[in-house]
Amino acid sequence: MISQIVDVLKEKMLKTMDVLVGELGSVRVGRANPNMLDRVEVEYYGVMTRLNQLANISTPESRILMIQPWEKNILKDIEKAILKSDLGLMPNNDGSSIRLIIPEMTEETRRNTVKKAKKIAEDSKVALRALRRDANDKVKLLKKDGSITEDDLKKAEDDIQKQTDKFVKKVDEIVANKEKEIMSI
Repeated sequence: MISQIVDVLKEKMLKTMDVLVGELGSVRVGRANPNMLDRVEVEYYGVMTRLNQLANISTPESRILMIQPWEKNILKDIEKAILKSDLGLMPNNDGSSIRLIIPEMTEETRRNTVKKAKKIAEDSKVALRALRRDANDKVKLLKKDGSITEDDLKKAEDDIQKQTDKFVKKVDEIVANKEKEIMSI
């Protein structure tokens, strides 16, 4: 029973890490990366649809993103969605594709980007702590039902805390690497 709770906890924490890595991948770092556009949604026939599901996104040069929609009639909608996003990029529409030129990052932009990355990391830590609380609550319920002893409860809480500490440490490592990447460009 306890091992199942800990296994489910690990699985959920791994999913949280995947979300963290995905969100940090969409953080701008001074060079073109198609992942930057992962959160951009375009209204497509009345439904909000992710840009990467409507177009081919490539990087012909290190600081240029090229967006080639599969349907030319949605170019204007894609342009509007990019302007509305928090990316701060100006789309260049040539009638068949959109080019996004990624400007060089200033020191101030780097600091703001690092703050954004740290906020994403902190949100992940909050999620990890919530998962820890849920797992501890489940173990305490088992103790209350008489399914486990007090010693089992303490051991389970220790295991849960160790898992949480391990994943929080991973979050710190990931965000530290991202910060180095941002500040070294």
